[in-house]
Amino acid sequence: MLFRIVLRELLILRRNHIYGLCMVVFPLLTMIFFTSLMDDGLPTSMPVGVVDLDNTSTSRALARRLDGFQMSQVVAHYPSFNEARRATQKGDIYGFLYIPKGTTEQLLASRQPKISYYYTYTTLAAGALMMKDMKTISTLGSAAVGQATMRARGFTDDQIQTFLQPVRIDLHQIANPWTSYNAYLTTMIVPGMIMLFIFLISAYSLGTELKFGTSKEWMQMADNRILTAIIGKFLPQTLIWLAIVYTYEWYVFFHLGFPHLGSPWMLVLLGLIQVLAAQGFGIFAFGLMPSLRMSMSVCSLWGVLSFSMAGSAFPIMGMDSPLQALSWLFPLRHYYMIYQICVFNGYPLLEAWFHFAALVAFLLLPWFVISKIKNAMLNYVYIP
Repeated sequence: MLFRIVLRELLILRRNHIYGLCMVVFPLLTMIFFTSLMDDGLPTSMPVGVVDLDNTSTSRALARRLDGFQMSQVVAHYPSFNEARRATQKGDIYGFLYIPKGTTEQLLASRQPKISYYYTYTTLAAGALMMKDMKTISTLGSAAVGQATMRARGFTDDQIQTFLQPVRIDLHQIANPWTSYNAYLTTMIVPGMIMLFIFLISAYSLGTELKFGTSKEWMQMADNRILTAIIGKFLPQTLIWLAIVYTYEWYVFFHLGFPHLGSPWMLVLLGLIQVLAAQGFGIFAFGLMPSLRMSMSVCSLWGVLSFSMAGSAFPIMGMDSPLQALSWLFPLRHYYMIYQICVFNGYPLLEAWFHFAALVAFLLLPWFVISKIKNAMLNYVYIP
């Protein structure tokens, strides 16, 4: 009985090209697109401008040093502040360094001149990186002048270093020392996209039984046992999704070398619970609203909101209390926390047991609507 249903589903997967596109083609394209988009880890050669009203060898050296940074590329010199501001507002540059007239003279006289830098936060990542580069270059400029002045007064290099940097910072970035956007964004976006596809295909599979009038035939093959019917329908899909998820994990963690401190078996377990929890949510969404259109709309909404509620772009602890509570209703949030705790940082699963239990709860959600799904398959009439 179960074998006959599995064969039936395999024929459906073969005939309906939507399954091939949404279960294989689009997830693989998503995987390749995002890993290629952020292949360098950080954005590089972002356009910046310079307004150099001082026009001395010292000020020109500052502009050259800024251009030498990996993330910044000086693409234009502007004669005035207003022109640079307009270029920033139009999106031609992400920011600019403003060096007023008399800067070098005041530096040499130890009068603390002001060097300004302006950057846009329309794009959060670009603005933060621009701020970092221009702050560094202004600090280096003042340090270079101070170093030259102290050498002229006869100080040794050790004395100069102690004066310019009295406290030396020993920085250690845990798990992602390269500050790679690829390592911490792709590992949330791609699994989130795969879970979104699983949501949609799970609801679509049940909805099309009503749409094409094959629901009674499907139930008869299972002797009207809805649990057998659902297991037979989703078993082939589960195997395909597991193949896609494990391909993604091999590609990013072993081929591309993304940091992973946890055991490979943790990746296997995480991929399995990810697929089963996403399928459980998709089936549950259809059970709540036994309509192809409404259930897929709910899955789309929940999948898209998951990217905001996962906590990678903005920490959950910084959100309002109602949103913090709401974040527990998104499977991607729990997946991301297990990944962060057990894979990225290498802690045992016991440290993330509550998130694992939450994903198991999503897997079991269809149990609460299984009788409603059976009733829909036997009695409902499809309404476009």
